[in-house]
Amino acid sequence: MSKPLFDHLNKFISVEEVDFQEIISFFDFKKVEKKEIIANAGSKCNSNYFVLNGCLRMFFINDKGIEQTIQFAIENWWMTDNLAYYKRIPSDFYIQAVENSEILSISFDKQEQLLHQFPELEKYFRSIYQIAYGSSLQKMKYLTKFSKEDIYFHFTEHFPEFAQRVPQYLIASFLGLTPEYVSEIRAKKRS
Repeated sequence: MSKPLFDHLNKFISVEEVDFQEIISFFDFKKVEKKEIIANAGSKCNSNYFVLNGCLRMFFINDKGIEQTIQFAIENWWMTDNLAYYKRIPSDFYIQAVENSEILSISFDKQEQLLHQFPELEKYFRSIYQIAYGSSLQKMKYLTKFSKEDIYFHFTEHFPEFAQRVPQYLIASFLGLTPEYVSEIRAKKRS
């Protein structure tokens, strides 16, 4: 069940099986059903989630009442509202399962204890946060540089693991497009 986390840790640092058994004790395992909300906007953000299998999304509801997806997480990805988690304040975001998923969660306090007990995990978390931050910058670049049509096709070509698993209306939300526009450009490409 927790082998994906063990393997992921070992991509960035070296963790022995005996140490991992202690590391995993800091986490809680949870099965979540498709469309289940696991974190609510307005609630204190106290968990960081690692996806064992499945897919999560983070979103907010804009002034027009429309859900705006800002992030997805599939296998071996982490998801939380990092700023709210770090500051231990209410989040502006919801986290929801896009499909039936199995996740590990760790509270802020347990993560602090974990990092104190296993300081080598600081390098692991620094590495994944640097990658996530770099990816966020790339997304901002694409949103400002490309046309809406190019954004959609770039995303579906470079991230087929999402394009094949995530409903089109959620991809549209993530890219700042309407589902109708995505249907229109997909139809145009087929012609």
